Order: sequence, then structure tokens, then C-alpha cells
Amino acid sequence: MQLADIPKKYSILATALLLAAGGIALADLKSGDAFPDLTKFQLEGKLPDSLKDKVVLVDFWASWCVPCRDSFPVMNELHKKYADRGLVIIAINVDEKRADMDVFLKAHAASFTVVRDASQKLVDLTGIGTMPSSFLLDRTGRVRHVHIGYQGEPTRKEYVTQIESLLAK
Repeated sequence: MQLADIPKKYSILATALLLAAGGIALADLKSGDAFPDLTKFQLEGKLPDSLKDKVVLVDFWASWCVPCRDSFPVMNELHKKYADRGLVIIAINVDEKRADMDVFLKAHAASFTVVRDASQKLVDLTGIGTMPSSFLLDRTGRVRHVHIGYQGEPTRKEYVTQIESLLAK
């Protein structure tokens, strides 16, 4: 069987497992890099009008991902706590079928922005290999923190510390 014959969601998982076993970084973007301009991609859904001078958490997720499900309540909490101070959360779905995303969102409501990368161009460009993966951007749009996967409370604590630090600047 060729890699091209495997559905995208399974090839992402297989790639992530292979890379993790070898200790290779899974995201091509690293701290200090400029995050791609989201308006340049044909994302389904409405992006915020402006991200200028905002701290942005960009989270890549999929409906079949159990840690993604677990991360949504935390992102709702972060959005509620920090939106008034300048935090924007953008969750980018990578499901092949919009219906899969819609079913997930009915069960796991999001108070933050959710869009879908139907073409998979953004996820490919950023080199995402694990779901969820997130990038915390400073007010200039530069990546300051990269999170590969979601490990519950330890990840939530890291988000809080990092967000508060970036909002203070």
C-alpha cells in the first residue's frame, strides 16, 4: 500500500508516530518565525477582522482526535479569561469532511473562532504532524511558543503562563 492510498488523517498520525520515535521536531515553524498570514489561505469560516496587536493562539485540530476534544474546554476558559486583554484563539480544523467538524462542534461548543483548512495547504505549510498542535503568537505575529499535542493540566498551565507573559508586553 502506498502512503497516498492512506486517508490524510491516518497518514498524519503515522507520520507523527514515526517522527516522534526518531526524536525529530514535528512542526516546521519554531519560536521567532513569522506565522503565515491566515488571510492568504482559503480557510472555511470567518477569521477575526484584525489580529493587529493581538496575542494569538492558533490551534490545529481534528474531530477524531481525543486530546483535541479535551483541549476545547481549556481554550474556552482561556478565551473567557483573556479575550478582553487581547487574546484571540483561532482553532483550525483539518478534517477532510466538513460534516465531521460540524458533529464535533455540536458536542464540544467553541466560544472562540473556528475555521477549516479544507485544502490542507496551511497544515502542510506549517508542517503539522500531531493533533492537536498549537502556536502561541506575540503581538507582532511571531511564533513564541509551540505546543505539540495536548497533555491536559500541564499544557493548560503552560498556556496560562505563556499567555500572561505575552499579554504583559
